[in-house]
Amino acid sequence: MTYMKDLSKKNKLFTPMLKVFLKRGSYVESVHNVHAVICDNKGRVLMQAGNDKHETFIRSALKPFQAIPFISSGAYEKARLDEKVLAIACSSHSGTKNHARETFKLLWNSEVDVNKLQCPIPKTKKSKLEHNCSGKHAAFLATCKKMSWPLENYLQGSHPLQVEINRRVSELLNVSPNNLIAARDDCGAPTLSLTLSQMAFLYAQLSGSNHSELEQISRAMMRHPELIGGEGRFDTEVIKRAHGQLICKGGSEGIQCLSKAGESMGIAIKVEDGSKRAKQAAALHILKQLEWMTPISLQELEEQVLMINPGVQLEVEGELRFQEK
Repeated sequence: MTYMKDLSKKNKLFTPMLKVFLKRGSYVESVHNVHAVICDNKGRVLMQAGNDKHETFIRSALKPFQAIPFISSGAYEKARLDEKVLAIACSSHSGTKNHARETFKLLWNSEVDVNKLQCPIPKTKKSKLEHNCSGKHAAFLATCKKMSWPLENYLQGSHPLQVEINRRVSELLNVSPNNLIAARDDCGAPTLSLTLSQMAFLYAQLSGSNHSELEQISRAMMRHPELIGGEGRFDTEVIKRAHGQLICKGGSEGIQCLSKAGESMGIAIKVEDGSKRAKQAAALHILKQLEWMTPISLQELEEQVLMINPGVQLEVEGELRFQEK
C-alpha cells in the first residue's frame, strides 16, 4: 500500500496541529487531527498549524484553476453567457434544477452535445447534468470544442486540455509540469498531488493577483455562491455570509481552501482522516482567528456546522502560529 508523503518529521518548523473534538455531553467521542497553512501570493508561508509540507490530493479545490483554459482559449467568450458559467465550472454543486440548467446552457451555447459529458450519473439522479462536477466537465468540453481538440478522451492525462491545465498550474506554482503528480478523481478527471503550502499559494493568487483569468474566476465565485455548492452547503454559506469577500472551495477527504478578496493570502486545510465535519469546523476556527468574518456571520455558521445534535458538538483546539525564522 502506498501512502501520500508526509514530511512532518523532517520539517524543523513543524507546529502543533489543530485538533477537532466531537463531544457527546462532556465526553470526547472522536478526535480529528488537522494541518493548516496560510501563504501569500509569493508563496511564502505566513502561518501554520501542523506541517505545511504535508502532501495530498487537492481534489475539487483544484476546479478554479482547471477553469483557466476555458477563459484563455476563448471558449468562455464564445459561449456568450454571463459569469454564472464560470461559477458553475468551479462548482461542486448539489445537482438542483438550477445547477443542471446552467450546465446545460453552457453546453448548448458551446454547441456540445450533453451526451459528451463523461461524469457519471449520480445515484438517485437521472442525468449527468446533475453530477456535482458537471459544470467542470462542461467547461472542459467547451474548451476542447473551441480548440478543435478531441472530445472523446478529454479526461486522459495526455489530452491537450489536461496538459494545458497542468502547464497553467505549474506556472502559478513556479515548478516544472513534470513535477506534478496526477491521479483520477471520483468524477474521472485528473486531480493533482500538492503540498498544503502549494494549495495555499494557489488560493492566495486566486484572490489577489494581476492574473486576468483568475480575477474573472474569483469574481464569478464570489458573486454567485449559490452555484458553487448549493443552499445549505458549506462553501455557499461561507461566501454568502462574507458578502462577496471570501472564496471558499472544498474537496473530498478533508480538503478545504479559502482566500479573502484583496488580501493576497490563501488558506489550505487538510484533515488527516478525511473528515468533512472537521475541515468545516477548522475553517470556521481559522476565520475567527483571522477576523475575516463578522462575529454574527461566524455565529450563524457555527450554529449550522458545530452543533451536530442536541448534546453533541464539535470543538476546535489550537491555532495557527506565525512561522519562526
